[in-house]
Amino acid sequence: MTLILLLIPLVLIACGPGEDVDDGTPDSDEAAGGDLVIATLSDAVALDPHGSNDVPSSNVAFNIYESLVVFNRESELQPLLATDWEALNELTWEFKLREGVKFHDGSDLNAEVVKANFDRLLDPDIASPRLFLFSMIEEVVVIDDYTVQFVTAFPFAPLPAHLAHSGGALISLPAIEADYAEMAAGNEPGTYISANPAGTGYFQFDYWEPGSEIRLIRNDEYWGEPAKLNSITFKVVPEDLTRLSELETGFAHIADPIQPSDASRVENMPNAYLNVQSSTSLAYIGFNCEKAPYDDVRVRQAISMAIDKEDIIEGIYEGTAIPAVGPIAPGVFGYDPSVTPIPYDVDQAKELMAEAGYADGFEATIWTNDNPARIQIAEYVQSKLSELNIDLSIEVLEWGAYLDGTAEGNHEMFILGWSTPTLDGDYAMYALFHSSNIGAPGNRSFFSNDEVDELLDLGRQESDPELRAQYYREVQEKLVELAPMLYLLHIEDLTGVNNAVKNFYMTSARIFQLHDVYIEE
Repeated sequence: MTLILLLIPLVLIACGPGEDVDDGTPDSDEAAGGDLVIATLSDAVALDPHGSNDVPSSNVAFNIYESLVVFNRESELQPLLATDWEALNELTWEFKLREGVKFHDGSDLNAEVVKANFDRLLDPDIASPRLFLFSMIEEVVVIDDYTVQFVTAFPFAPLPAHLAHSGGALISLPAIEADYAEMAAGNEPGTYISANPAGTGYFQFDYWEPGSEIRLIRNDEYWGEPAKLNSITFKVVPEDLTRLSELETGFAHIADPIQPSDASRVENMPNAYLNVQSSTSLAYIGFNCEKAPYDDVRVRQAISMAIDKEDIIEGIYEGTAIPAVGPIAPGVFGYDPSVTPIPYDVDQAKELMAEAGYADGFEATIWTNDNPARIQIAEYVQSKLSELNIDLSIEVLEWGAYLDGTAEGNHEMFILGWSTPTLDGDYAMYALFHSSNIGAPGNRSFFSNDEVDELLDLGRQESDPELRAQYYREVQEKLVELAPMLYLLHIEDLTGVNNAVKNFYMTSARIFQLHDVYIEE
């Protein structure tokens, strides 16, 4: 999950929370604990893990809910609510569940709960924006109380990685049933769950003051090693300078994000340090491909050619990013450095505009959220597009309104981001470009192309890694050519952290890892 903050949704974890790690830090009963305050740019949209697909929501929900498996810090799959798993054949995966796990409402984890969660995810009435992660699942079969099988419509090797995503987090059965009751009474999906989130995580929900803060408290009945902190407060602080001030004065222990232009200020704080981490995120400018003139590929290519990514990287991000060629970041399966990007070439851009009948340009609007870096990108684009006689207006929106508006197709151009928590090309592209995912699931460019759909389908259905890589190379080449978005850059994530905060890190999808964090007295 922000008026258009680089969206990056993801989910890796340091060590499995149930693991006893000897890292030299105090045990939870010895640690000072502490009440962690995180000053963050945007509020959560929802606390239903099946009902939101933004980073601010995921960062809160990740501490409340857990999935069957999880990535550790080395990007290796580890057991979580499942103790082991195996592929019985090309279409069937079997998972053994951890016994003795209870949800925050006192109900038990068992195979029926797993089935109820994935039946809900696949329910058209729920319309989960995370359906694309699990749409290959045809059936969830309960074998016994602690054994469940996933039957897929086609071979899908990355299924365990998808199950590690926060979108596959498990909600208690009573909460699911109460939410369906709310729906029967005419309320929206997630109404009950967002107000009464009940997971198995090492923190549990305390309260939410929308637009202000969300507080979680330690789950002392956690099935594994309890968290060290007493509580976490996610405090909404939209203004960059205010977040910096709160970090500097100690009113917040973590400030996120830190703008590149403010990095030196954090580095010079005697009480804090700048946490810098690489990511799998893509920052992009999307076009609404259903609206003229963006339905003309020549216009999309021309705008792409008019933007110098290096200007943005050096002038706005101060070198803390690399230019993007296409949608996949280095380190993600399917990334191919041989794909040729659209070049920066203003003269050719003008020729394409003339061919498309827009030599005199047109009026246009670009949306962003209140993320300062994105606003600066919009201002830079506004200046550069004047060379193509495009009169560009900038609209800055509140995060929730921004997500709703781009999901409904009310925009022309927009600035957003996408992260790949599964480290697989399917997640990097299927949601963003497949025609079945137009709108909230990810395809906010309203892009549809039969050849792209076919290649993406082949990529997710093929089990041979070499063939999958070939399909993903082909689809990236096609996506660069068709330019449904301007692939800007892959950023480094910057976060300000108080020196007293120990064991903090963030995944490449911008998800805070807080199980082992404590505040040193």
